[in-house]
Amino acid sequence: MRSATDEKEIEASITGKVQGVNFRTFVKKRADELGLTGYVTNLDDGSVEVIAQGEKEQLEELVRQLHKGPHFAEVEEVDVSWHDSLQDTFTDFKIKKIV
Repeated sequence: MRSATDEKEIEASITGKVQGVNFRTFVKKRADELGLTGYVTNLDDGSVEVIAQGEKEQLEELVRQLHKGPHFAEVEEVDVSWHDSLQDTFTDFKIKKIV
């Protein structure tokens, strides 16, 4: 079990052809495999936002996966901000719907 002091958080914005290509499902699957918590959501501007928490090595792997994306995605840019303290607390990784 990881301790809260070992946890980091990333906030990522992914642009390109990233909506309508199963990008959120791709991110959730990778995050679950890596044992991360947080969420992924589509934004109104056509980008995808990811907030993920966990150990640094797993977060770095998720960032590598964000650059690839699923088969039909065309990732143009991944803008990542790292946080040493958690902005929020999540118990799992969710696909968040826009309301």
